Amino acid sequence: MTQPGSRDTSTEGRAEFSAGGVVVHGDDVVAIVPVKRDAAGNRVLGLPKGHPDGDESPQAAAAREVREETGVQAELVEELGEIRYSYERRGRTVSKRVLFFLFRYVSGDLADHDHEIEDARWIPLAEAARTLTYKGERDIVKRASSRLSSDR
Repeated sequence: MTQPGSRDTSTEGRAEFSAGGVVVHGDDVVAIVPVKRDAAGNRVLGLPKGHPDGDESPQAAAAREVREETGVQAELVEELGEIRYSYERRGRTVSKRVLFFLFRYVSGDLADHDHEIEDARWIPLAEAARTLTYKGERDIVKRASSRLSSDR
């Protein structure tokens, strides 16, 4: 409880959790451009991800976010691992952990993405591993690509 006259610091150093997906179809992966820009106002090319709703499992949250942000139905293959990073929100540092899962495309149309996404597109896995905005997501795509190549 915050004492009267003191500053509420409960959100300082706050940790967030999200779950996301690497959706593959052949040698391509779904990449998204969110409506929201980075801190410098630039477009971001990334992977679908978001916070679990209520007591939703990370796997269910990742599948739901994939569906909402890309318009596609995908089948869960396996866990890929997590990335960690921090960012500033309203002058406070927020630590974030994102657990990613590998999915295989089943059906759907990228044009059916939700309003939070400006664009969803298929790009070659190798290109995504070079061009996604954030290094952690590029590394996750490389891990997915490696796992897929060992399955072939």
